[in-house]
Amino acid sequence: MTRRTDWAEYASGSAGAGDDAYGAAAAPYETDPSAVAPREDGAARLGDGEVRRVGGRGSGAGGTRGRRRRERVEPSAEDGGATSSSRAEKGEPPRDPVEQARAICLRLLTGTPRTRRQLADALRKREIPEEAAEEVLSRFEEVGLINDGAFAQAWVESRHHGRGLARRALARELRTKGVEAAHIDVAVSQLDTEQEEETARDLVARKLRATRGLDRDKRLRRLAGMLARKGYSEGMALRVVRQALEEEGEDTEHLGDEGF
Repeated sequence: MTRRTDWAEYASGSAGAGDDAYGAAAAPYETDPSAVAPREDGAARLGDGEVRRVGGRGSGAGGTRGRRRRERVEPSAEDGGATSSSRAEKGEPPRDPVEQARAICLRLLTGTPRTRRQLADALRKREIPEEAAEEVLSRFEEVGLINDGAFAQAWVESRHHGRGLARRALARELRTKGVEAAHIDVAVSQLDTEQEEETARDLVARKLRATRGLDRDKRLRRLAGMLARKGYSEGMALRVVRQALEEEGEDTEHLGDEGF
């Protein structure tokens, strides 16, 4: 997960403003010591000379419990409170587009890696100015919050072992996410032909039982088609399926390839 502290330049200089804000917030609670003087009998003398008992219930049958009413503070836009429309109604200036872009990207990156193209598309949909978007995306790349190369390698690892996708299908998915060809080539090179064929055999073994009862040609087309949709080449798909059928005792010597 990403943290706001990764953006040092945005954090620097904010302490002064925050101190002023806390100081202003604390001002209403400051009290002149001479205005409320403590007494030994548990009462307090106010500036006008009136004496009131502090805390607890008042003496006598008519005593009531004193309750201190807390002030309600409106949530800020950062906390999901005031929206841009409410800011406009109050006459406040619009938020800085760089600040908006940074908040959007951090939210999208929380728990889910994304490519630079994906983040750029999201900023464009939210009508963030191109100059502000470029500044934020470039800075995120500098600090490592955006790393298309690492994204591509993690994608290949996850999708191959989780879905059994071959290199061709993985490369196609990465292209749709805007990953550059150089990153794609490095990522898919993690898989070699032997590893692909082993994964193809596992996929066929899991689906083989469901095709029992069908004729040989239909079994061949169904199993080989499944591998083709996952990006495996025609030659590898037919070879793996034939071997699986032979292990079940099927005669594949004159099994045709038509219709594949």
